Amino acid sequence: METENTGTPRDETDRHAAGMRVRREVLGDEHVDRAEARKTSFTEPFQDLITRYAWGDIWTRPGLDRRTRSCMVLTAMTAQGHWDELAMHVRAAVRNGLTADEIREVFLQAAIYCGVPAANKAFATAQSVLREIDG
Repeated sequence: METENTGTPRDETDRHAAGMRVRREVLGDEHVDRAEARKTSFTEPFQDLITRYAWGDIWTRPGLDRRTRSCMVLTAMTAQGHWDELAMHVRAAVRNGLTADEIREVFLQAAIYCGVPAANKAFATAQSVLREIDG
């Protein structure tokens, strides 16, 4: 597989394969299988786009580890109020090795830079997800 200095696959097929591998590792097979099963001719181009670019280009880059990327995504989801995506990425953050304490710290930091109401919602969302994970 040919790569640039970034370590990101250049070939579209390689990028999609690398993206799907990372997507499954970060989000879990169950989540990806559900998304793939819901794919239609209308949504397939979008699923391909996020697999190749978000997961195949960005999440495969060597410059940041997955834990750091997860912290950044949690903050971005909080800042933008993307609560369904936040829940998914709290699960991903745990899969990437973040502890509940570290996730709490991300949301405390977000409270200052994204606003207290957004962090309040992020805490509630994460607490629900963490309870679900812990059983």
